[in-house]
Amino acid sequence: MKRIHHLNCVKIVTPFNDNVTGHCLLIEEDAGLLLIDTGLGLQDIENPDERLGNDLIKAVGFELNDHDTAFRQIKTLGLDPSAVKHCVISHLDPDHTGGLADFPDAKVHVSQEELKNFESGNPRYLPQHLNHHPDLKVYGASNEEWFGMEARRIHTEFETELFLIPMYGHTSGHCGVALKWEEKWILYAGDAYYIREELDNADHPAGNLAEARADDNTLRLASMEKIKKLIKEYPEIKVFGYHDQLEFSGW
Repeated sequence: MKRIHHLNCVKIVTPFNDNVTGHCLLIEEDAGLLLIDTGLGLQDIENPDERLGNDLIKAVGFELNDHDTAFRQIKTLGLDPSAVKHCVISHLDPDHTGGLADFPDAKVHVSQEELKNFESGNPRYLPQHLNHHPDLKVYGASNEEWFGMEARRIHTEFETELFLIPMYGHTSGHCGVALKWEEKWILYAGDAYYIREELDNADHPAGNLAEARADDNTLRLASMEKIKKLIKEYPEIKVFGYHDQLEFSGW
């Protein structure tokens, strides 16, 4: 038995969009549960000043609701949060990692470059989100390819085939996650773009925010070009990002 669940684990209100999502994936197999990104977590809601800080909450526009957390949504599905065995993380920004502490026994899969960036003291990250010392599985450069892009195979006991796909720029080690589901491929692009319209409209307001938040905007734009090429050449691949409400609603 295999099922996939789409969870919205973040709500952000910005000047150009009052309903920005945090689109996480929950894979359910006989082996247990696997999360792709975690959104904010229970501790972020219960102790926002300590975990996130008021300045970050206001700057980003987080709306903090207990029922949005992956932990609560998993329980609502009738599943056991302790069954989460793996968390695959596109990058270590706080709106993607806050829920990790809710699954302390889960292995956390992340790119080598991203962990290095996290440990460098880059102020975009919140070190407290890894204070529970998770079991980190770190993936370096690979010779394997996925539709012409570097692919780092994620090692789990699950049947679902998963790869980290480097899409640098938003952060120095940002990756998308490719997964094979029912003989078709899905690409979760993380924060390689914020809103799907950015791919076709270079002047979209979200692009200005994305540029300001990028560790390397030149690499960010190059990653977007890779996504555009993939969509054009392989329209059968379902592509979605983390923050686009329309993409989330389309599942």
